[in-house]
Parts: sequence; structure tokens; C-alpha cells
Amino acid sequence: MEKSKVYFTKEITSESLVKIYQLLSKEKSLNGQIGVKISTGEQGGNNYLHPELIGDLVKKIDGTIVECNTAYGGSRQATKKHRQTIENHGFDKIANVDIMDEEGEFEIPTRNGSVHLENDIVGDHLKNYDSILMLSHFKGHQMGGFGGALKNMSIGVASHNGKLHIHSAGKSTNQLYVWSHLPEQDAFLESMAEACSAVVDYMNNNIIYINVANRLSVDCDCDSNPAEPEMGDIGLFASIDPVAIDQACYDAVKNSEDPGKAALIERMDSRHAIHTVEHAAELGLGNRNYEIIDID
Repeated sequence: MEKSKVYFTKEITSESLVKIYQLLSKEKSLNGQIGVKISTGEQGGNNYLHPELIGDLVKKIDGTIVECNTAYGGSRQATKKHRQTIENHGFDKIANVDIMDEEGEFEIPTRNGSVHLENDIVGDHLKNYDSILMLSHFKGHQMGGFGGALKNMSIGVASHNGKLHIHSAGKSTNQLYVWSHLPEQDAFLESMAEACSAVVDYMNNNIIYINVANRLSVDCDCDSNPAEPEMGDIGLFASIDPVAIDQACYDAVKNSEDPGKAALIERMDSRHAIHTVEHAAELGLGNRNYEIIDID
């Protein structure tokens, strides 16, 4: 199989973000109504992708920032508090922000080969978008090991109930039940990949992916008090292949000469994080073999 292209730059600025997007858009251009899927970040945290970094790109593509409510207690579980967090973090100053499950949800089918989920449950407003820029902060994650394009596309696009559906490996959307009856780890990771397959197919693959590997905490932006990063920033990665881009980020951490990488590697490997990438590849979402195209 031909290797997937992953564009890379060490420079993490608003200008380089626009530049890497423009290179990627020569391979696949987003059109129509464009949703920009980010994490708006839990109140109290500071590692999310800040408006000062992403604003120029969001404006350039005339994108709408899209999010869904979370499935745990915090500042983003309910729409009213979520909107206040969005305002506190300044995202409403750079674009319209759409909480896609604010007015409901619907089910979309996963691919053949899925073993846990027959359907993914997503915010009803996903119907309003023709294409998506999956703009993800690559970092560690308490449950998934790391969060990148695949997590942003699965857990991130899922509605409140959809998140519970994924976390339970398809068993329940009852919040009290789910958090006290979590499945074995690989089943959760596989469920994230299966949810991704549903989103990719529903959007007719009109998605491109940029991962920002900065503020590399072992904790996710969903944590209101994340651990401080122990390793330095790596850079920007961009691809039309969600499997390749997450594999490339994982490999970049593993191959880094930064001794601070140990904590993030422990977080990723102790959760078997790469298995989400493995299952996504098995479902045909992309290629784990890639070539890095350095744009510096």
C-alpha cells in the first residue's frame, strides 16, 4: 500500500497553521459549510488550542467551530455552562460556535467489521455541515492514553449520550451505569475507532486533519487541572489520513530525544493507546505507513 502523506513543521504559529492547511488543501479541499472540530477545553485548564493560534485559520476558511456536550460533570456537560466556558476561553470572538447536540442527536451506522458499535450517536447539527476540519490537540489522555484526530472525531463528535455509548463499548447511555461498569480497555479503544468510521462515512470522507503537538501533558484538555507537560512541543502535523496522522504523532513522541517524553510514553502505553490506531486501520480508515513531508 502506498504510504500516506503527513505534512510537518516544527513551527507552531497561526501563520504556520494556515500554511500547512493550504498545502493540505491541494490534496483535498473542504467546501460548503465547514465545521472546525476542536475541544473548547474544560474551565480551569489552559492546554486547549487557544483562539490566538487557530483564529486566522478558522476565519480564512469561514469555518464554524463545532463541539458537543461532555458526558461527565464539569463546565461543558450542559449547554448553558458549555457556552459560558466557550465565552470565557474566547472562542466566540473568532467564529460562530455550534454545540451540535444542543437540539438533539441522531444515529449513524458504523462500518462492517465493527465488533462493539452498530451505530454512533452524534449531535443533530452535524447534518448542517458539508465538510470538517478536524483540528486536534495531540496530548495524553487519562482513559484513551492519547488524544488526537481519532479521539476528536469519535468522542468529540459524539453527543452526550454518544460519548457514553462509546465509553461503554455500546452497552449503555445511562451515565450512572456507564461510569461504574466500564468495559475492558481494548473494547473502549476499538469503540472509538468504530465511531470514527461512522463519522467518516457520514461525511463522505470530506474531512482533513491537523494535529497540534504542543503542551504535551499526560492529561487531556477535558481535565480542569491537567499535569504540566514534561516534554517540549513537537510541531504541527497535517494529513487527509486520520490513521497516519495519529501514528505519526505517537511515533514522534516515542522517537523524541527529549528525556521528558517518559511520562507521556508511560501514559500512552499503559492504556494501550495505539490500539485505537490499529483498529481504525483494520476498519479501512487509513494507513499506518506514512511519509513525513517537512515543510520548514
